Amino acid sequence: MPSQKSGENGRGALIASLALLVLLAAVSLATRPYVPIDETRYVSVAWEMWLRGDFLVPFKNGMPYSHKPPFMFWAFQAGWALFGVNEWWPRLVSPLFSAGGLWLTWLLARRLWPAQSGVGGRAALILAGTLLWIVFSTAAMFDVILAFWVLAGMHGVLSAAEGRRRGFVLVGMAIGFGVLTKGPVILLDLLPAAALAPWWRPGLPHEGTPTFYGLKPVKDRMNWMRWYGGLALAVLLGAAVALVWALPAGLAGGEAYRNAIFWGQTADRMVDSFAHRRPLWWYLPLLPLILFPWFVWPGLWRALARLRRAGLDGGSRFCLAWMLPVFVAFSFVSGKQPHYLVPLFPAFALLAARALSGQAFTRIGVPASLAIALGVWLVLAGSGQIASVHRQVAVLPPVWPGVLLILIAGALWFAGRRGISGVATLALLGVSALACLQLAASRSIEPLYDVRPLAGAIRQVQDSGRTVANTATYHAQYQFLGRLEKPLAEIRGAEIAPWLAAHPDDFAVVYLDDPQDVQAVPARFKQAYRGGAAVLVDSRTAAGLLARHRE
Repeated sequence: MPSQKSGENGRGALIASLALLVLLAAVSLATRPYVPIDETRYVSVAWEMWLRGDFLVPFKNGMPYSHKPPFMFWAFQAGWALFGVNEWWPRLVSPLFSAGGLWLTWLLARRLWPAQSGVGGRAALILAGTLLWIVFSTAAMFDVILAFWVLAGMHGVLSAAEGRRRGFVLVGMAIGFGVLTKGPVILLDLLPAAALAPWWRPGLPHEGTPTFYGLKPVKDRMNWMRWYGGLALAVLLGAAVALVWALPAGLAGGEAYRNAIFWGQTADRMVDSFAHRRPLWWYLPLLPLILFPWFVWPGLWRALARLRRAGLDGGSRFCLAWMLPVFVAFSFVSGKQPHYLVPLFPAFALLAARALSGQAFTRIGVPASLAIALGVWLVLAGSGQIASVHRQVAVLPPVWPGVLLILIAGALWFAGRRGISGVATLALLGVSALACLQLAASRSIEPLYDVRPLAGAIRQVQDSGRTVANTATYHAQYQFLGRLEKPLAEIRGAEIAPWLAAHPDDFAVVYLDDPQDVQAVPARFKQAYRGGAAVLVDSRTAAGLLARHRE
């Protein structure tokens, strides 16, 4: 375990944070499959683009897919071009961008507080040990990639504030690639901090007054006009970068796809966000979990209180201008998901690292106690002592990951009492907690979410010349894992009975609510699926199953 002096300074702490990421990525690759419906859908979209040789228009189950831009799909295909089509490469894309995010966070700390060499190392460790960041650092999803572009854009904001015009170019490029990753949401993640520059970089200082972290002083109102003009040009540059893809893709994808990517990704997405209302305060009770272990560490709150009493420097204000307006905005938008907050975590890590600068907080009793409690819960679950777990898993989880977590948390608690850095021990604690949880869950949950066996059975039926239909909303969860080269027929509601009657020799995937019902079904293939069961049956059997279900 590194000490306060050696473990958190400079490159050593950055390397330690990257090592923690590698450890967690290895555990994730070894213990969990692609999880339906999101991960399986996104890798299947990339697979269909690969099959078609079409790198402009994403496709899902044979139809243009307008819900997400193509950057992550391009990243998947780039790896396939280098290494051949495989399952492991798409699962490494987020870890690679996460590693880039740790590096950019480290560099950002060096720019914000150049006289304090330890802040960058602490920031990287804090980010690498934050629960939601590390969860999505191993998921085939967009949020950590988006956070990478937000970090790149923040470097551009600082460069522009230093008087380098190329900083606005970097902001524009980050906006463009952010739009290509997850749409215009990057404007919300990036622009508030830039717009609040008058707060984190006060203007009009007297001649000879020290400036914040090397930034050149703004001497008159005209400079602020130029500043906001530069931001406007950066937004236009970002739009131009995105349009390099969107214009030819819109022409190639047809009118419906064109309308979807130019309208549905902007105004319609905002309207839809209010369709599934969650209360204004919904994120607040989640913060102790998604920011574990830091949010529940009293040492961090004492450090933040000291920073506030001492007065916020320009770097701290920069982090708050980045973090708070976006958090408030996401709170007011009714459609809420925890991973929407991922691009804010580097700002949290930087602010926390700055608050801890010069402090020697080592005791980690509260987070360690919670980790031990989680370990005890895992042991009880593996022993069959928790009825709710027993009913919802395929098999009981093993006991040893819970025991391992108890031992690790106890050792780290003891290390803190002996004066070892609280930041280093908590980063390891956060990664250990998630790794042990994944190790415990892999055997018991994997059968409920691993659809590779069913996808392979569908491929066999298609290869025999038969058509396969899906009798519920289809998220393309079988396309890549079965290496399917034909779409499934999507039939729902009133469409199901006529289709089954017209295709008596074909097959359908039917979903059962109770996994016990699957025992008596004469199926080509059957398996547990997300709390229920999925069966691949001929059309006549499917019609009978669905008729009984309606009764």
